[in-house]
Amino acid sequence: MKTARVKWVENLKLMGVAPSGHAIAMDGPKQAGGDDSAVKPGELTLVALGGCTGIDVITILEKMRVKFDSFEVVADAETAEEHPRVWTKIHVKYIFKGKNIDEAKVKKAITLSEEKYCSVSAMLRKTAEMTYDYEIIEE
Repeated sequence: MKTARVKWVENLKLMGVAPSGHAIAMDGPKQAGGDDSAVKPGELTLVALGGCTGIDVITILEKMRVKFDSFEVVADAETAEEHPRVWTKIHVKYIFKGKNIDEAKVKKAITLSEEKYCSVSAMLRKTAEMTYDYEIIEE
């Protein structure tokens, strides 16, 4: 079993510690009584999505010997109007920069992450309509 801990600091500030032992600060918005000094917990799911699929894609492309100079995952999302304000639409864009990046391999890596490996994506698909695209910028 893996255990995460979240400890109250002050106001709406919290310090979370992941099962790996790494910490992350969280806070609420000012209108809710927070100081807006750290990421909001719900926002972490979008960051986690980008990290999860990003690690998958990087790992898969490394195994395929695809080289790139830079890589970014951008997740744009909409929430439900009513509570709980779950993500209802998420669009993920993968942006690669480099020379002679094999588009077919990029597509395959993204598909494998989306459909097989990314656990965060699998969880979010339960409440959100998810779409994906990519861009390869030749440098």
